[in-house]
Amino acid sequence: MSAEKQQVQSVWTRPQRQRREQPALSRDQIVSVALELLDTEGLDALSMRKLGTRLNAGATSMYTYVANKDELFELVVDQVYGEIEVPAADDPADWRAATTRCAHSLRSTFLQHPWIVSVLGEVGVAYLGPNMMRLSNALLGVLEDGGFSLEAADRGVSTVFAYVIGVSTTEAAWLTTVKRSGRAEQELMESLLPAAEQAVQGHPRLRRLYAAQRDADANGARNDGFEDGLQCVLDGLEARSGRGGGAG
Repeated sequence: MSAEKQQVQSVWTRPQRQRREQPALSRDQIVSVALELLDTEGLDALSMRKLGTRLNAGATSMYTYVANKDELFELVVDQVYGEIEVPAADDPADWRAATTRCAHSLRSTFLQHPWIVSVLGEVGVAYLGPNMMRLSNALLGVLEDGGFSLEAADRGVSTVFAYVIGVSTTEAAWLTTVKRSGRAEQELMESLLPAAEQAVQGHPRLRRLYAAQRDADANGARNDGFEDGLQCVLDGLEARSGRGGGAG
């Protein structure tokens, strides 16, 4: 197999095509309109044909900038990563606070663009995008400056991202269900409680848990659960470091 065939195909691994004439479009325009379409109409609504209609352009002119829909998703996902707060710590000892702010920003951004969790595993080498690289490098710096070795910082960044993406995936699915129901989140949660309580009758621990959470605020419970879980992750990173933010 040739080296060319072995190379992973990605918008980040090939040079941009050049146009001789003044372009009527730009890649930024295409990405911006695609993001708007995804946010307003959802994942299933995005097609190169529909995008071309929004841009008053034919598919041929768009293929100058993106070879296919997969490349378009890579670009749009990296655009979303550009909205996430790039972490920084004025004091190296504040690595937990800086990481916490970044994690909350990541979660908030994903919930503003809930379609993203469905495509993260299908966007090729998304980690090569400039916004993702900037975010990852900054978070690595926060942990390394806080006393972690670079290798431990890398594992820490991966762990934090995995936690946030995992929780956000579940939340995005739930919030999509809420939106489709036409009800408020609290109203939908309360309407499901009788069926849920009936389902756990044969499971005493779940029954006690559901009873304790019966009057909980749905949105508040999600926020509290995310924060508690995140602090557990950071506790684990700190414990494995051997000291408060020490070398890994």
